[in-house]
Amino acid sequence: MPLPASTRYWLKYDNGTLGNDDLSLPKATVQKIVSEILPPSAGVAFAKEARDLLIECCVEFITLISSEANEISEKEAKKTIACDHITKALEQLGFTDMVPAVLEAAAEHKEVQKVIHNFPSAQFAKTNNDQGREKKADKFANSGMSMEELARLQEEQFAAARERHG
Repeated sequence: MPLPASTRYWLKYDNGTLGNDDLSLPKATVQKIVSEILPPSAGVAFAKEARDLLIECCVEFITLISSEANEISEKEAKKTIACDHITKALEQLGFTDMVPAVLEAAAEHKEVQKVIHNFPSAQFAKTNNDQGREKKADKFANSGMSMEELARLQEEQFAAARERHG
């Protein structure tokens, strides 16, 4: 199957102002994910050069999917790329096996957002904060959960993510 025009453009255009050279992912976050996948007991090290290459591949993959999703949304005369556009892009580019995990992650994200937006401080912040964002400390303090419960919830979510993607 030939690549869509926008994808071919991104793959060829690598030294201009619109290229993806300025795009990246947080190195520390990528390193943490890799460290979780490669346990120390495996005796395998992950070189910085390998991490940087992995980041480049991830950025290229994200660019590929988002370009295809953008084309799909434009064909539907939509101004916002929705989850449905992402799943269609994955399918059209031959990544159909990833769709269930993406849908699961999207549903999980939606649930987390519901919890966050239902915090009492979130309602206050929406009306009283110039930027419409609340302070993280307020979010945790007003969650109705102890820091231990929040940490346990976070660990459960990390474990679920590792199970899905590891």
